[in-house]
This record gives sequence, C-alpha cells and structure tokens, in this order.
Amino acid sequence: MILGGLLTQGAFLAISVLGWGDWRSFFADAPRLVMVIWSLVLTVVALASGLNFSTGRRTDPQDLWMFAPLVIGSVLLCWWLPFADRRDRLTFDGDAVRYAGLALLLVGGVLRVGPVLILGRRFSAFVAIQEGHELVTDGWYRVIRHPSYLGAILLFVGWMLLFRSLLTFFVLPFAIGIVVSRMDAEEALLASEFGEAYAAYRQRTWRLIPLIY
Repeated sequence: MILGGLLTQGAFLAISVLGWGDWRSFFADAPRLVMVIWSLVLTVVALASGLNFSTGRRTDPQDLWMFAPLVIGSVLLCWWLPFADRRDRLTFDGDAVRYAGLALLLVGGVLRVGPVLILGRRFSAFVAIQEGHELVTDGWYRVIRHPSYLGAILLFVGWMLLFRSLLTFFVLPFAIGIVVSRMDAEEALLASEFGEAYAAYRQRTWRLIPLIY
C-alpha cells in the first residue's frame, strides 16, 4: 500500500514537472522542494498508520461517485498550476504568497494526517462504518468533529497558493462544497450508527472552526 501511494505521488509529481517544463528549475525553488518532501512524508505516515480503502460494514453509496471527478480535477490542476506559475498566467506577484502557501501546507498536513494516526484502521478513504467502529470524542476530536477535513482544506489552499494561483478564489468554493457534502454524509452515517451518543457529541462541538462553524 505504501509503494502504491508513493507511485501515485510520483505520478502527480511527474504531471506537475511536465506542466512546469523541466525538473531542474522545478526543484530549484525551496517551497516546491519542501512541498514534494512533505507530501511524500505525509503519504508514508498516513499509509503506515493503518489507513484503509475499505467500504467497511456500512458506507454512503453516493460517496463512491465523487472520486472520479476529484481525480480528474486533481490531475488537471497538477498540470495547470505549475504551467501557469512559470509563465505568470493568472498568478499573484512575488514570493510572499508562495511562502504563505507553504505554511498552510505544513499546518494542513499535520491536521490531515494526525487524525489518521489516532483512528488507524477506522479511518477510511470512504465515508464508512468499519468493523468494531467506536466513536472517538476526545483528543483532537474534543472541540471539532472534522480536523482531517480542515487539514484537507488548508492543504488544498496551500498547494494552490504555493504556485501563486489566482484560481484559488474561484476553485476554493467548489472544494469547500465537496468537503461540506462529505461531512453531511459522514455525520448522517455516524448519527444512524451511534444515535444519542453522537447527537450529544454534535451539540458540544464545532464542525471545523471553533466558535465559527
């Protein structure tokens, strides 16, 4: 599984380098180099933690239909972002945005992978109830219900800003819409599985950002 994850990361990296134009200048930039290393570290840690791709005992069938457009969109952005960055097309000026994106990538990566380490086999790529699934309400989940989704949003924004893309403002609402849709599906599934315990948990926590949402 780790090998498969690294090969997938390698494929996305190859598409990005192809969009940029050449690998030497692509890796000559410090933020891009850190991004690549950080992505590989996150992949290895997540897959080694027990993350699975099982639909488990119960799953949301509509969730399966989201993966194809997500993969296609990711491939297109992997090529376009470096292509546009190098040619200054629809980009911010200067490197400040690039480093801000890198900071979001680092924070988002921790928030994304931390819950994977906590949940282990219970963390699936799909919205699913696993065998022996237990409700976790402490630690990272004491205040917000979806720290991993918050991390995913920060990773996505950081990735786009690292390539100085003005498309961030236009694509982000769609990305947030997908995340909200998955949170809705996940919470509905957990509510049907854990009943009053999950209802009480929802009452005392926030979805993504304390005091805001």
